Amino acid sequence: MKFIVSSSYLLKKLQVFGGVINNNNTMPILDNFLFELSTNKLTISASDLETTVKGTLEVESDSEGSIAISAKMLIDILKTFSEQPLTFVVKENNVIDISSTTGNYSLAYLDGSEFPQPVALPEANKVSMLGDVLATAIQKTIFAIGNDDLRPTMSGVLFQFTPEGLVFVGTDAHKLVKYERLDIKAEEATDFIMPKKPLNILKSILSGSETEVTVEYNESNAKFSFDNMEFICRLIDGKYPNYDAVIPKENPNKLTLNRSQFYNSVNRLSLFSNKTTHQIRLKVAGSSLVISAEDVDYSNKGEERLTCNYHGEDMEIGFNSKFLKEMINNLDSDEIMLEMSMPNRAGILTPLDGLDEGEKVLMLAMPIMLNNQ
Repeated sequence: MKFIVSSSYLLKKLQVFGGVINNNNTMPILDNFLFELSTNKLTISASDLETTVKGTLEVESDSEGSIAISAKMLIDILKTFSEQPLTFVVKENNVIDISSTTGNYSLAYLDGSEFPQPVALPEANKVSMLGDVLATAIQKTIFAIGNDDLRPTMSGVLFQFTPEGLVFVGTDAHKLVKYERLDIKAEEATDFIMPKKPLNILKSILSGSETEVTVEYNESNAKFSFDNMEFICRLIDGKYPNYDAVIPKENPNKLTLNRSQFYNSVNRLSLFSNKTTHQIRLKVAGSSLVISAEDVDYSNKGEERLTCNYHGEDMEIGFNSKFLKEMINNLDSDEIMLEMSMPNRAGILTPLDGLDEGEKVLMLAMPIMLNNQ
C-alpha cells in the first residue's frame, strides 16, 4: 500500500476532520484517522462514535488497503513540513514509512478493520441548500442554546423542515432565536435536534460556501454531504419544548433603533451592571430611550440617552445585558426593532433590513424584574 500526496493539502483536510476527535476516547482506535486507499483516491474518516466525518482526497496511488494512524501524531508531523509531496508506504510490521524531500520517518499504525463504521440512513428524508445558508442558520441560533445536562434537548438546535420552509431554533430558556428560510422547502414536515459539536464544525467549514449541501435525516441520525465530504451525526433524542408558546403575539410597544449605536451603549453600560444579574434598564418615553445600569455593591452607575423612534406607551423594562449584547451582535442589519408588551413579558428583537429574500430572524429576550417593580 503506497500513495503520494501534497503535505499542505493533506494537513488542511486532517485539521478539519480532527475537530471531531475527542481528547479522552473510550476506544483507543478513535484517537486515529482511518485511511482507506483505492486507485488515486484516499478516503479519510474520523469519529467520536456520536459524529463521523468522512472525506475523499485525490492522491497518486495504484494500490488498495486500510489502516488507522494516530491523528495527533500525524497532524503534528505535517505542521512541520513546508509544501512538498510526501510518500507514504505501508510495511508489513505495522509501520508506515513517510518520505519527504529531506528525510524518512516511520510511524506505527493499527488495523483499519477495527475502526467503527458510520451508520447507514435507510429511508432518509432529504433537502438541499447552499452551504452558506446552513452556516448562517447555525451561526444565528447556536449562541442561544444551553449547556444544561438535565435539559439535553436545549443543548442543540432544532431543525424544523416543512413544505412551507425551514425553521431553525435555539434556546436556553432565557433567550431564544428563531431563524426561518421560506425560500427552501422540504417535501415532508419533520423535525430533529442537532447537537452542538457537529454544528460548530459544519459552521466553520461552510461559512461563505457556495457549495450545495444535501441534508439527509431520519429519527436518529443526520447526514450532510458536500465537496466529497460526509458528516454523519447522532441526533439528540427527546421532544423540543413548545417554543412558539413563549413568543408573545401582541406587542404594541415598538422601538426602532440604530443597531450599532444600541450595541455600543449596552456594551458600555454592561460594565456598570451587577456582576451576578447583569441587569440593564431601558426606560422609553416619546422619542427618548434612557439606558442605565447600576451595581449598588460597588457604587458603580452609568446612564445614556438615545434618540429613538418609538410607538407605544411609556415603559421601563430590565434585561440581562450579556444576553442582549449577544443577540444584537448576531444581527447584521443597520436598524433593529425591539417589540414589547409589558415589563414582565419577553421582548422581541428583529432586523429591519439586510435580510435575503425569504429570510426571517426573531430573537427573544426574557426580562429581569426591576427592583422598583
